[in-house]
Amino acid sequence: MITIPTECPSCNTSLKLVKDILYCLNDHCPAKWDKKVEGFAKHLKIKGLGPSTIQKLQIQDFHDLYSLSREEISDCLNSEKIADKLYLEVQKSTESGLEELLPAFGIPLVGKSISSKLCAVVDDISGINWDSCHRAGLGPKATQNLINWIQNEFYPNEYNTLPFSFKTKQKSVKEESKGVVCITGKLSSYPNKSAALAVLEKAGYTVKGTVTNAVTILINESGIESSKTINARNKGVKIITNLKKLLKEN
Repeated sequence: MITIPTECPSCNTSLKLVKDILYCLNDHCPAKWDKKVEGFAKHLKIKGLGPSTIQKLQIQDFHDLYSLSREEISDCLNSEKIADKLYLEVQKSTESGLEELLPAFGIPLVGKSISSKLCAVVDDISGINWDSCHRAGLGPKATQNLINWIQNEFYPNEYNTLPFSFKTKQKSVKEESKGVVCITGKLSSYPNKSAALAVLEKAGYTVKGTVTNAVTILINESGIESSKTINARNKGVKIITNLKKLLKEN
């Protein structure tokens, strides 16, 4: 006869049975964190940070990983050579872009594909919201998981203070050569925004739905002082009132 355990063997927290599966509900459970850090290291390709090393270093938070000095690693692993390599790998991982970071945090349903789609729409983590997720083509469940994680884990756990920029790495050649355009209000030069989008992309521009930090040109043919226009002006973005004139100039 098999006896069902009632406590987590790692942290002694009472287990909860959900659909025939036992769960430890302790967010600070050492076994949970070992798996979280292991997955994080795999996504960011931190060589040498396997299960055994994670246990020896006693990493129980993402902050722990980036606060370890070379000397502390050496003492825990009893090897200066291994410590040097691992320390450099950890420091190298700080160059990771948002595309790589989002899947690394283990957010349910937010994998590489979802992250790539989202990072084609936003410039940094501050741009993630329901609207940007919708424009990126994310489903409601993935969007809800991501928004919940940002609100309930990212900022409360101060992950924003980790040594990452949390900005996207995706930089289009088109963005560098022509510019990034945002359209506000009704157009007079084209029947609709879809038509204008096709022409702009063909001409080598990138079009975004909101005034992000990457936007260099705002198209406002209506003359209405919209929130996008005010935001663009505050950011020093060039405001164009005739799209066809812009295309002729370039």
